[in-house]
Amino acid sequence: MDWTRREGVVWRNRALMLFDRVAVPVAVCDVYGSVQVANPAMAAECGTTPGRLRGRDVLDLFQPQESVQVERIAQALRLRHRSRYQVSVRWRAPNGTERYGELTADPVSDTVEETPALLVMLRVRGEGDPGDDRPGEDSPAQVTPIEARILALLAGGATTARAARETGLTTDGVTYHLRRLSARWDAANRTELVARAYALGVLTPGVWPPVPVTDADER
Repeated sequence: MDWTRREGVVWRNRALMLFDRVAVPVAVCDVYGSVQVANPAMAAECGTTPGRLRGRDVLDLFQPQESVQVERIAQALRLRHRSRYQVSVRWRAPNGTERYGELTADPVSDTVEETPALLVMLRVRGEGDPGDDRPGEDSPAQVTPIEARILALLAGGATTARAARETGLTTDGVTYHLRRLSARWDAANRTELVARAYALGVLTPGVWPPVPVTDADER
């Protein structure tokens, strides 16, 4: 492998590491909207893992509000226009609530002649009716099943690596969920996160090993 190729591999690996660590939901799609790769933040919005998003149509995951927007973008891409495109979308979050926001798509390729891929970013604006003047916020006690599972594992003393193995996420994916929970609950560390989880009724008190309340109800 010559020096130029080695340098290219190094920078590609660095870019992928950054891609996984970014808290913003991001995916790379082909020109038809099929997901080629997604970061943990994007997968979390769909309640799954990045690998399971591969091959899914991004517009099946996030429903466009206006079909006209999509038709205009498709026409522009056929003409190889390279503007930034935005689509208003709605989707069902893993906890069952309906969210709304925007998908931003940037065509990217090495040369102008190549068929571009699409760098897609999701901006979450709120929950419920987008016409409501009060944008929806996550309720403090409202957590997704995967967040509740991670909290239970932490309460039982699991490391990030073990939580990743148990949930099928990457370590970056687990860290992403913990950052979201810390911001939502204004928690300074993991010990405080676990304490809040018990105080808010997310984890079942008096049970070992720790389990989410929803899991205990099913027993």
